[in-house]
Amino acid sequence: MPAAGRGGLGHLVLPAITLSLFPMARLARVLRSSLLDVLREDYIRTARAKGLAELRVLVRHGLRSASIPLLTVAGLTYGSILGGTVITESVFAWPGVGRVLVEAVQARDYPVVMAATAISAILVVLGNLLADLLAVAVDPRLRTRESAT
Repeated sequence: MPAAGRGGLGHLVLPAITLSLFPMARLARVLRSSLLDVLREDYIRTARAKGLAELRVLVRHGLRSASIPLLTVAGLTYGSILGGTVITESVFAWPGVGRVLVEAVQARDYPVVMAATAISAILVVLGNLLADLLAVAVDPRLRTRESAT
């Protein structure tokens, strides 16, 4: 019996790869660029001079600072992933908001189109809010109420 017949998640592999491949590449590029910038900073040089292990310098000091742009891009990428589900759900005949949206457009069912669009917009806003909250949790400098000027 195939994996999908046993209640496995094998039927989700291709749609998941389709939706995640491009965003993963974008996030990897952003992380690499951000990490290269952070590793040139003085506090990284100081941490290395103190004799901290290279892994600790990378994880504790480097990745923590480099993750701020990554979280921002991840929050913005969430919207494009959500938009990609419209096509992916149609191609793989998977039920979801994207497929409902395509069928409603074809049937000219405007209230359903508006509802699916509103749900998608709410999810994009919540994704961006979550990314901003995670950025504040990761970087204590973002918690200050003083102006940057």
